[in-house]
Amino acid sequence: MTKNKTAVIALGGNAISPKGEIDTIANQFNNTRKSLSAIMHFLHEGYHLAITHGNGPQVGNALLRVELSIDKAPVLPLGICVADTEGGMGYMIEQSLQNALITDKFDREVVSIITQVVVDTDDPSINNPTKYIGSWYTGDEIKGLTEKFGWQVREVPGKGWRRVVPSPIPRQIINRKAIKHLVDIGIIVIAAGGGGIPVFIMDNGLYEGFDAVIDKDLASAVLARDIEAQELFILTDVDQVAINYGQSNEEKLGTIHVNDLKALFDEGQFPPGNMGPKVQAALNFIEYGGQSVTITSLEMVQKGLFGQKGTIVIP
Repeated sequence: MTKNKTAVIALGGNAISPKGEIDTIANQFNNTRKSLSAIMHFLHEGYHLAITHGNGPQVGNALLRVELSIDKAPVLPLGICVADTEGGMGYMIEQSLQNALITDKFDREVVSIITQVVVDTDDPSINNPTKYIGSWYTGDEIKGLTEKFGWQVREVPGKGWRRVVPSPIPRQIINRKAIKHLVDIGIIVIAAGGGGIPVFIMDNGLYEGFDAVIDKDLASAVLARDIEAQELFILTDVDQVAINYGQSNEEKLGTIHVNDLKALFDEGQFPPGNMGPKVQAALNFIEYGGQSVTITSLEMVQKGLFGQKGTIVIP
C-alpha cells in the first residue's frame, strides 16, 4: 500500500455511546478505547489521519443539564454545547489513542482541534428546522419551555414533542490550513466533532456562531476535501450499505461507481434520518475529487481498509 496517504475517519455514535447502554463517562471511555483499535490498522499502513466523531447523545445530555439548572446557572446556547462536547469528546479520543500508541510503541502525536465550520445564512434549513435535539416532552411541558427559551418544536405522533433546530449544509472548515499542516507532518488530528460549530461570515468579514447542528458525515466530507485527503472512511453500525433495506429483496452494496450510487440515492433508497447523510457525504467527497469512500462497521474496518468488506464508492 502507498505510504502516507491521507484519510479522514468518521466515527459513528456507536463508537462511543452504543444504543441501549447507560451513557456514563466511564462507559464512553471504555467504548472509545475499544473503538480505537480500528484506527491502529491505518497507522500501521502508514496513513496520515484526521478523525471526526458524532456527539448526538452528549449534546442531548448537555442541553438537559442546561434545562435542569435554568434558575441556578447561566444558559448555554447550543453552539457552546457543541463546542463543549467537541472538546470533552476530543479529549477522550485523544487520550485513548495516545495510550494505544504508547502500548504499540508507535511514535505519533495526537491533537484535538475545536473546529468552526462555515454555513450559509440563507440555508433553507434555517427557516425550516427539522433536526430533533434534546429530550422528549409532553405538550404541557414543551409549552413552558418554548415560552422560556424561544424554541421551535415539533410533535412526533406517539412519542411526544421535541425541540428542532436547523441543520445547514457545511461549506468550509475555518481551521482547514492548520489541520492540513498538522496532518501532513504526521500528527493525528481530531476535528469537526459533531459536525463542528456552525458559524456564518458577516458582511464585515467577521465570524458569528448560531444555534444549529451540522451533520457529522457531511462535515467529514468537507474536511476531507479541505485537507486534500484521498480517502474517507465512514464507520457506522452496519457492515455494508443496503438497498431495499429490511425487505425480502434487500441487497448489500460492495464496490459501486459514484454515478450508480447517485441513481439509487435519487430513487429514495437511503432515508434522510439513517443512511441518507452518509451516502450523500460519499457522493460529495467523490465529486470534490476524492479517490474512494468506504462505509462499513468498526468491526470490519480492517477488511474495509484493504477493499475486502464494506461499501466502497469510487469515481
